[in-house]
Amino acid sequence: MAKKNRAPLASTRRDLIRGGAAGAAGLLIGAPAFARHRHPGELLNVASIGVGGMGGSDLASISSGQKVRIVALCDVDSRRLGSASGKHSEARTFSDWRVLLDEMGDSIDAVTVSTPDHMHGPISLAAMQLGKHVYCQKPIAHNLRECRAMAIIADDKDLVTQMGTQIHSHGAYRSAVATLRSGVIGKVSEAHLWVSKSWAGPAAGRPDRSDPVPAELDWDLWLGVAPERPFVNRIYHPAAWRGWRDFGAGTLGDMGCHIFDPVFAALGLGSPSSVTSSGPAASMETFAADSDITYSFPGTEFTTESLKMRWTDGNGPSRPDASRASLPEGVSLPGAGSFLVGEKGVMVIPHWSTPRLYSAGKTMEAEIIPMQDRNHYHEWSDACRGEGETSTPFSYSSPLTEAVLVGTIATSSPGREFRWDAEKLSFGDEELDQLVERDYREGWSVNSL
Repeated sequence: MAKKNRAPLASTRRDLIRGGAAGAAGLLIGAPAFARHRHPGELLNVASIGVGGMGGSDLASISSGQKVRIVALCDVDSRRLGSASGKHSEARTFSDWRVLLDEMGDSIDAVTVSTPDHMHGPISLAAMQLGKHVYCQKPIAHNLRECRAMAIIADDKDLVTQMGTQIHSHGAYRSAVATLRSGVIGKVSEAHLWVSKSWAGPAAGRPDRSDPVPAELDWDLWLGVAPERPFVNRIYHPAAWRGWRDFGAGTLGDMGCHIFDPVFAALGLGSPSSVTSSGPAASMETFAADSDITYSFPGTEFTTESLKMRWTDGNGPSRPDASRASLPEGVSLPGAGSFLVGEKGVMVIPHWSTPRLYSAGKTMEAEIIPMQDRNHYHEWSDACRGEGETSTPFSYSSPLTEAVLVGTIATSSPGREFRWDAEKLSFGDEELDQLVERDYREGWSVNSL
């Protein structure tokens, strides 16, 4: 997509808030607003935006926290909104999140965002601009410019934030992180991550038709900041939006945020330094059915001088190289997860299951540090009331999401290694840099509220 006149990409935190990001989409313009941190005994007033599907699950989990009151519900689907309202009858209901924030900005302390990916950034940024704490589903943003801006404004306004990767708080992932950090396999040089599922747009491209919009759905509000498209049943909505660049981030955007998580948390990774896609080319509108992406990361105290990380997804020929995992005879890799190669051995982390340790084709005689489950949702609502801290704040989840989004963009031009300049948010390639940000649809700039 062609860019409009942009402010230069910022190189400092305050420049990005007051110059770069604001110039890009009018995201952060407005009167200063700072968060009110509730005291442990006070009620936390929460607005839930997106209350069907995963949003319904998020709503149920958040509302079960201590001293949490759901005061507003918002969804573009009146049927889902009605269902949620039946369980939270005292909450006001809205179809348009902009109206919710405009009318209830003084009455809410925090917001949950559980929409399709393309609306995560705009809604979260608008809420944070008003000084609201935010729980946002993964990936926290649809493009890199939004992603960086979200981390900056959260820090600038001292907001409590959490990315909706609830498995981060599961005991199995926490055990993997604690065990890796204990040094049991030594410094890590390689990480291999994979999942067999695939979110891809149709190979035939966009259908040349439109279907009647269901009576319960406000299609214009569903599109939000994305380009105007006709409603086509089961092509974009419901459930198929992840395969389209307009709305989703493909398989990597869906599952990468989960499977990258224990690797990032254990090794202290930040932004990648380079990325190469070796899988099939994705179009400028959809994602390929299979991905094979290799990253290089600067070293940390838990890695060698640099770290090579490979991601594969789908059911095509690209698979993790099991020969690098030191597996005993008869043992195979799980259907999804990661393994990390260290100086002393290998850790295999099945997706959402207890990690395993191997060395030279045998099970390692080493202890997996047991860790208990935590409630990811209550961790956030408690922190909003001044009790404890969150474990996936935007300061952590923004670099993780950045790595995910850098990979999705690289699939547009396979076979080339791109240096990623995190400071400038640039691949050094004009075509790929077009995908770092997006033009919001007319009338949808966040500062128009």
